[in-house]
Amino acid sequence: MASRLLRVSGALRALRRPPPAPLRAPARALASGGIPTDEEQATGLERKVMQAMEKGQDPYNILPPKRYSGTKEDPHLVSSISSKRIVGCICEEDNSCVIWFWLHKGEPQRCPSCGAHYKLVPHELLH
Repeated sequence: MASRLLRVSGALRALRRPPPAPLRAPARALASGGIPTDEEQATGLERKVMQAMEKGQDPYNILPPKRYSGTKEDPHLVSSISSKRIVGCICEEDNSCVIWFWLHKGEPQRCPSCGAHYKLVPHELLH
């Protein structure tokens, strides 16, 4: 009987405790109207990518590349963090087929179908 009373009294004490404080947004979010912006709440790699995009950089090569003439003297530049990368060439403007080939570091290489030249260049990593 005594152990039952101890359990009941412990449960009653737990119920009398005040509830934990609710989670709150940062003070600057509350000052600006409530919900923090993407820039305010981004951290780590996400924040670095957002800052690079604001500066006009392309950290993941998601924007279309700059067009070059595609000759041996002025090849299309393809950036990579390794010594090789797979490249897709749409040889003609209205072509629905993509020609894929491996581009290796070194001299410019030609597309096996249309003959356009491509050159692999090192990609600047995020610091």
